[in-house]
Amino acid sequence: MSFFKKYSGTTNLRLVRLERMVWVLIYGGLLSIVLGLFIDQQQAQDASLFYQIGGLAVAAGVVLIYIRSRLREEDH
Repeated sequence: MSFFKKYSGTTNLRLVRLERMVWVLIYGGLLSIVLGLFIDQQQAQDASLFYQIGGLAVAAGVVLIYIRSRLREEDH
């Protein structure tokens, strides 16, 4: 019995796209927030745009995680 269980994934193409979109939104949003931190030192107005877009992307990713948790393999 192994400590980490291997995730075999899903064969449903719709669910695979949803799972990919979740992580793109979360990591892209976090990257946008970090870029906003660097820009904040020079132009605060542009930095607030990065903060807002990044926060919305992370929030959308979290919502998609909840939606994915409710979907089953049989749902098409």
